[in-house]
Amino acid sequence: MNNLVEVQYAQTGKSSNTDGLGMREMQAMVYAQRNRKHLLVKAPPASGKSRAMMFVALDKLANQGIKKVIVAVPQQSIGRSFKSTDLKGSGFFEDWRVAPYWNLCLNVGSENSKKSIVHEFLDNPTATKLVCTHATLLNSLNGIDARKLDNIFFGIDEFHHGSADEDNRLGTLIRRLLNETSAHILAMTGSYFRGDAVPVMRPEDEAEFQPTINYNYYQQLNGYKWLKSLGIGYSFFQGNYLTAIPDVLDTTKKTLIHIPHPNSKTGAFMNKHDQVAEIIKHIGEIVDIDYNHYLYKVKTSDGRILTVGNLVEDKKEQRDVLQSYLQHMNRRDSLDILIALGTAKEGFDWEWCEHCITIGIRASLTEVVQIIGRCTRDCEGKTHAQFTNLIPCPDASQDDVAMAVNDFLKAISASLLMEQVMAPKWNFKTKPDEEAQEKPEKYDEDEHVIEVKGLPTLNDKTKAIVENDLDTLVATTLSDKNIREAIIGEGMAEMITEVYIPKIIRDTYPDLTEEEVNAVTQHTILTIATQGEQVVGPDDSGNKFIKIANRFVNLNDLDINLIAGINPFQRAYEVVSKSLTPETLRTIQYVIEDKRSEHLTDEEAILLFTKYLPKWREENPGKEKPEITDGDPNARRIAMAIKHLKKLKRSKLAQQ
Repeated sequence: MNNLVEVQYAQTGKSSNTDGLGMREMQAMVYAQRNRKHLLVKAPPASGKSRAMMFVALDKLANQGIKKVIVAVPQQSIGRSFKSTDLKGSGFFEDWRVAPYWNLCLNVGSENSKKSIVHEFLDNPTATKLVCTHATLLNSLNGIDARKLDNIFFGIDEFHHGSADEDNRLGTLIRRLLNETSAHILAMTGSYFRGDAVPVMRPEDEAEFQPTINYNYYQQLNGYKWLKSLGIGYSFFQGNYLTAIPDVLDTTKKTLIHIPHPNSKTGAFMNKHDQVAEIIKHIGEIVDIDYNHYLYKVKTSDGRILTVGNLVEDKKEQRDVLQSYLQHMNRRDSLDILIALGTAKEGFDWEWCEHCITIGIRASLTEVVQIIGRCTRDCEGKTHAQFTNLIPCPDASQDDVAMAVNDFLKAISASLLMEQVMAPKWNFKTKPDEEAQEKPEKYDEDEHVIEVKGLPTLNDKTKAIVENDLDTLVATTLSDKNIREAIIGEGMAEMITEVYIPKIIRDTYPDLTEEEVNAVTQHTILTIATQGEQVVGPDDSGNKFIKIANRFVNLNDLDINLIAGINPFQRAYEVVSKSLTPETLRTIQYVIEDKRSEHLTDEEAILLFTKYLPKWREENPGKEKPEITDGDPNARRIAMAIKHLKKLKRSKLAQQ
């Protein structure tokens, strides 16, 4: 197995410690903003978002004229996070109490009966708190008089289930609450980017929630008491993934295994039940079955007895019994290994989980975030959390090697995104002119600041993007096929820094000027290129260095002119290259080059012609231009650019 990301944490305890009101660091940040009408909280699993919503909701009821609170969660099982909770014992002024009748996540009735209860709640003058699923909320409020929703506080958990798409019902409801009612809204999510690249909110709606409250993964993990490191990696297989299970499964670790979907290429070779049976065979021999909870007792080759759960089971009765058992686990030895398919992701709490193995490609970045969150909870005895993506490795003999390469690139992109949100990042500031009279800004020691000569100064608009939306922007960047291919192709740094990333920023923020696009681009490139890196030194001369694009750069010499030559994904390329055989790497690069040749843009062609053709001529004296049949892929690319520009020129002349 190869880790693309390996992060060490300081175990400061900050994110777990509570203040005089019983609030953790993130909860106190949210509570400080409790008087705002619309709040958007971006915070990772286990940071305490549910209780943060309780604190705000109780203050809204007691001090802000709100009459009712409705909390909506994506699944019934997540509703347990909002059960009645003692808060006064820790210093808060009120406990969170929800009558069982109004907690529809505990209710086993039909959706129609739940709809009637929601309507009853809205009309009941003494009822103050209701908990339900997103589906129940949408079903119940469809067509209801907007006036009935005035002065209600809506707490929307896992807000990324909504989107700006016209057909997204949750997104439509949010727009209705914003535009037609006086309702207050607290929206919470652990991953504010979606797998389908559709924005969660329209810009005009998101403006109502600014500024957002951001508490990132690094703050959360760095502030734990017990967990001190996280690894995010992958392991390759060819053919049947079951042959690779022994290489990635350590039965001494509490492990959550997600098998591939039966309709996927990875999981189509065998039905899901047989896959589970084969995985259990790799664990050991079934010696007993606990029919009260539908758990297997499995004896390993070295004589240990492990408790294994199977959530892939089709029988609802068995699955429900096991789900209930999982929700009430209170001991480390309650479970050793859990095998799942579409469950045990979002909102599933197993604090002792140490290793998540996900088999096959997950197209949704949100899904990857949620799965990794299952093993990053803090508990005594757990010092390392590991996420492993077991992915098929492209093989030149495959019928559809292009699709395999695309899946491979998605997996690597997801790993890079997780590095962005899990590791510390540097904040870049413009280095003041040494001759300037102004005194340089003072920064806190823990602000992780690096000064760069010539870096464009951010205005209010671009500063908000860099400080609040960089994770989302990187997610958008890594979803771009050109970027994914550049990560492992024989890409040219300038193409990434001067064409691909600026285009993504222009498309994402169309109201930015070219100067603003340039400023955001340079901050984005520097952030990606230095993600997770540490400053080393000082050396004997007193200099400090940071690694950028696989080479150490003196902090005193860090200049904006370096950026044009930086491939921000160079380190990922180095890691992946070492993990692949030369034959596999050549296969992947050949397919990428073949695909890229079909999608040459005007911007790429111009850059190739103006920057790379002169370099090629220097290296090939006496030659005017490369041929389309050249053995060097970069030379072929330049030849295609020349051809593309000739065609473009003919087209413009014809129009004139």
